[in-house]
Amino acid sequence: MQTADVIIVGGGLAGLVAAIELSKARKKVLLIEKNEYPYHKVCGEYISNEVLGYLQALGFNPFAYGAASITKLRLSSPQGRNIHTQLDLGGFGISRYTMDNELYHLALKNGADILTNTRVTDIQFAADTFTATTNKGETLTSKLIIGSYGKRDTLDKKLDRSFIQKHTGYLGVKYHIKTDYPADEIGLDNFEGGYCGISKVENDTYNLCYLYKRPEKKNYKTIQELQEKVLCKNPVLKNIFTSSDFLFPEPEVINEICFAPKTLIENHIIMCGDTAGLITPLCGNGMSMAVNAARILSKLLLQSGILGGDIDANKRLMLEKAYKKEWNKNFKSRLFWGRTIQGFFGNPAVTRLFLNSIHTIPPVEKWLLSRTHGQPIM
Repeated sequence: MQTADVIIVGGGLAGLVAAIELSKARKKVLLIEKNEYPYHKVCGEYISNEVLGYLQALGFNPFAYGAASITKLRLSSPQGRNIHTQLDLGGFGISRYTMDNELYHLALKNGADILTNTRVTDIQFAADTFTATTNKGETLTSKLIIGSYGKRDTLDKKLDRSFIQKHTGYLGVKYHIKTDYPADEIGLDNFEGGYCGISKVENDTYNLCYLYKRPEKKNYKTIQELQEKVLCKNPVLKNIFTSSDFLFPEPEVINEICFAPKTLIENHIIMCGDTAGLITPLCGNGMSMAVNAARILSKLLLQSGILGGDIDANKRLMLEKAYKKEWNKNFKSRLFWGRTIQGFFGNPAVTRLFLNSIHTIPPVEKWLLSRTHGQPIM
């Protein structure tokens, strides 16, 4: 028997927004999340204002939970030279611990069924129906499955997705800290092999999150050693790391982050959020893209009229084609420019030259920012 109109695998931003949208439309939604809310995850926790109005209309106002309004951007070279610019659109800072938890309760309020602390271990598609198996031995069925389980998962191996076979060397690390830093500014501090972001979230707390690409022939025994020997060569970062109070006993860490293009459809599973494509963190737009992608997909599902009805092969292919078109229209260029801009960071000399060049030509600086940002959703 069919378990739900749609099963959503993964309860991050994309999965939760889709669950809210579809359950509001009285569709039978089952969301499966491997963790218990609330929980921390590796994320820069800065979100562009392009989705602010949409989130508020959805029923979530980040400023009711202490989100910080951010209007300025500071970048530093590995040598510690700072440049400053205004963020025309701006954004806000809020922790995933708070935001995901509130969206989770909003989805429940709208009628979505949610299984937490449950991992989907396998998905099979046959006779126009999906069968999802969980680590608790449950077998769940649906005509549609949305994959929104994050940057990488064991499911990617099961589905034999091409990106999962590639070694990237990228390491992501996140802390929450108490520190003295402007509340309306996001900082991006460069160091050899990566960059580190700092911005305010709620409760007078700051997110400190960095991305580092490990060289093949050089490895550090601990995160602490990496920070002392690499990050702290930038005097700005050295000051942050030595003068701040760190609130986590251990940082949140994720390995092998992949920014290469991903397939949007795998064996008819529709991918959304980071599962569909991951923008480089320096663009500060991953959270807004996840929200917007879920909005787009939900709209297409509701317009198609296939939820709760019969889905033949032709209707399914039409839906998949429409989603690919809309996703590429909204995000393909942004992901390309994110990867392109990231290519100028990591090497101290190249980073310094790039930052100096764009800052001396303000129109270029604003143009590059616009390439990785969208327009406000009305």
